[in-house]
Amino acid sequence: MLMASIARVPYSTLLEYIPVAATIVTTILSVVLARATLRYAKAADRGLELSREQFEREWAPELHVRLERASTADAKIVITNLARAAVLLQLVQLRTMTHAMPFERQYLNDPLVGGNTWTQHIGERILGITGHDFEGTIAASVSFYSAGRLYKSDWFRFDVEIQRGRFEKIEPVTLPARRVRVLATRQADKFRRQNVKDVVHEAATTKEP
Repeated sequence: MLMASIARVPYSTLLEYIPVAATIVTTILSVVLARATLRYAKAADRGLELSREQFEREWAPELHVRLERASTADAKIVITNLARAAVLLQLVQLRTMTHAMPFERQYLNDPLVGGNTWTQHIGERILGITGHDFEGTIAASVSFYSAGRLYKSDWFRFDVEIQRGRFEKIEPVTLPARRVRVLATRQADKFRRQNVKDVVHEAATTKEP
């Protein structure tokens, strides 16, 4: 019956239906291709996002600060560059947790390659802010340049016990929740100006007889 009905349709009418059928097929194929393209675009965006996150994890600056007993009469600070990118150490700050502002500042200009450590004895500096008898928490922070930007680490805290000028205990408390942060432009400019003033002052003091 169907074939008979088709046979009775004029040939010209069948020719008119061909463009309509072609348009329907083209529309269906376009929808299928569009959905496939969207899926591919989402997958590509996700891949780029994961690549960017991996790149940032590998090359983002990250320092670890540790205070240690060198002996009963001295202590040292150990700064480890955990990232791949090299950094330029600029400032080491020490403070007791009973005061809001840092007591001890040391300006530096020392490079630190990724995966390496920087060490310095700071027993006298610690005694300068604690005295010869102290039991409490000391925090240390480092400011540094990386890829042309000035960063500052969070405060690393340590339980310290000093008796009669002897370092009896230095133990880490907890790691900081935020490892590093970028200093604002005004802060960075102020830091540069202060650093230049200190360098000029030290040079002038050295030249004095």
